[in-house]
Amino acid sequence: MSKAGVINGAILQFDGVSKSFGGLQAINHLSFDVREGEILGLIGPNGAGKTTIFNLITGVYHPDQGKIRFQNTEITGWQPHRVVNAGIARTFQIPRPFHHKTITKNVEIALIPNAILSHGLSKQERSDTVSQLCAKVSVCKIFGTEGCHLIEDGFCDCMFEFPSALPHAALRNLEIAKAMATKPNLLLLDEPFAGLTMSEVDDMSALLRTMKQEGRTQIVVDHNMRGLMRLVDRVVVINFGQKLAEGTPEEIAKNPAVQEAYLSGSSN
Repeated sequence: MSKAGVINGAILQFDGVSKSFGGLQAINHLSFDVREGEILGLIGPNGAGKTTIFNLITGVYHPDQGKIRFQNTEITGWQPHRVVNAGIARTFQIPRPFHHKTITKNVEIALIPNAILSHGLSKQERSDTVSQLCAKVSVCKIFGTEGCHLIEDGFCDCMFEFPSALPHAALRNLEIAKAMATKPNLLLLDEPFAGLTMSEVDDMSALLRTMKQEGRTQIVVDHNMRGLMRLVDRVVVINFGQKLAEGTPEEIAKNPAVQEAYLSGSSN
């Protein structure tokens, strides 16, 4: 990604953003930056506004006021498809596979926006890309098919299973493969550790670190403090739609206001 696409190292800027739903002020004059190449943790109590922030970035919601900039371009109020084409992708708290499609087709469908913009991909190019993405996120490994073998276009037989056959960890990784198919510069991960065992959290963290090494900027929302604090470079703490604190994981863990509002759970 060109350095011309960032301001002072920030790939994404939230500038005085507010969003309300009826009488509920979900986000209140919130400002923060995401630095290019980092993994930023976004934490706060339930209802603090974290998922709303993701929905504002991706165009699901439009701010009442304030500006959102991505790579030095204002994207405030853009439609979701335009945000994806600009280079932002997300995963969801609850995996959303196409249940009537195979694993390979789930990933291939996510290639469609890029395929259109590049005037189409050949069948072999689609197969190669899907195979590479599935291998990168280790869907086959998590699937647990020790006896699986290659049967077509570099795919093992388990790739032609349906999502209903996948264990929870593999569904999480399938969601990441779908998001990565759009070739994002910024990836928003909504509770990637939810429902995972400790060893699966470690595996997921290793995957996200690898993506960081490849230059993928990430924002991670999760309630698994052990996993998140070991993963991220910086943390922004949200409470009642406002920024409560910002700093390194070590600084945030020692912050009394954060301990009261979130880590101890005493406020909620």
